[in-house]
Amino acid sequence: MKANKLTKETILSYGITDRKFPEFRVGDTVEVDLIIKDGEKERIQPFAGDVLKIQKNGIATMFTVRRMGANGVGVERIFPLHAKTISAIRLVKQGKVRRANLIYLRERLGKAARIKEKGFTKAEDTTTPSAE
Repeated sequence: MKANKLTKETILSYGITDRKFPEFRVGDTVEVDLIIKDGEKERIQPFAGDVLKIQKNGIATMFTVRRMGANGVGVERIFPLHAKTISAIRLVKQGKVRRANLIYLRERLGKAARIKEKGFTKAEDTTTPSAE
């Protein structure tokens, strides 16, 4: 499925109008669950990595996710946001970056390729329960 061929009519014909994906930005670590078909069977395969860039183009919005594969080889995948093969997107952690495209991370390895984690104040942090 090519993203430039997606229109509102084709998206509505897929029946995936109400996608409840979390808001994520460039630099965030996400886990994308893909529906993979092996013959007649279907399974869900997760692909976790950092969001390098987001190409906003209305209904044809795409985002690029990069992870480190075996032997330190980088693996990038480009996902259409409204693809019917994406079953879920989970936000693992939020990154603190100052750029809209993180393509420069392709040349970096190890600690140089890390993204700082966004810090929260006590009022913003709702993940930890308060001891009352």
